[in-house]
Amino acid sequence: MPWNPSAYLAFASERLRPALDLLARVPLERAARVADLGCGAGNVTRLLVERFPSAELTGVDSSPEMLARAKSALPGVRFVEADIASWQPDAPLDLIFSNAALHWLPEHARLFPRLCAWLAPGGCLAVQMPGSFQMPSHTAAREAALDGPWRGCLKPGEEHAGVCELRDYHAWLRPLVRSLDLWETTYLHVLEGDDPVTEWFSSTLLVPYLEALSEEHRAGFLAAYRRRVKAAYPRQGDGRTLMPMRRLFIVAER
Repeated sequence: MPWNPSAYLAFASERLRPALDLLARVPLERAARVADLGCGAGNVTRLLVERFPSAELTGVDSSPEMLARAKSALPGVRFVEADIASWQPDAPLDLIFSNAALHWLPEHARLFPRLCAWLAPGGCLAVQMPGSFQMPSHTAAREAALDGPWRGCLKPGEEHAGVCELRDYHAWLRPLVRSLDLWETTYLHVLEGDDPVTEWFSSTLLVPYLEALSEEHRAGFLAAYRRRVKAAYPRQGDGRTLMPMRRLFIVAER
């Protein structure tokens, strides 16, 4: 089951806000070489193009569907289809930017120092990752994975393979950089629709679960997930649904 750019962009403004908050804390006035790791459909890459119009910008993502949308929207940007766990640049970078992608990768104690090593002197690593893995939106997926005949097909919990606490990133990065800014924010998203939480995560968190299932089991798994999140996130009196989302932010200057 491929990643769906249209489904992902259904909540484009809500998904873009953390990227805007992260970019606002990037201290660089100019950059010659920029990489957007996990660029997806290119909506964040566009912000980087606007911020650094003269930069050589590379977007990296493993989804051909997402990259097709990105290439169509930003024909002047170089996009690379690759696993961001194994991709590496061919020259030092002034900015490595990653919005809501690195939580899929394991071994952050090795990953983040490796990313810092790619930076040119004075370069910046800017990362945003979700930190909501113990919230009902995520625990519901793990519970639903064990609640049906599909349980043998699924390995719940891999969506946050490497995410740790901010103090861990401080310990790993502080010896390697001259400046380090770490913070977290919980956004309260006010969502429209009958089942917006399932709709939100159908294009992110739930993709690996659904990929592993047959068409028949997908419907059953989604029903089990939907039942849980509707109970955890009831619609308000005005018909809207409130969904908190915790995010972790890291800005490191070499």
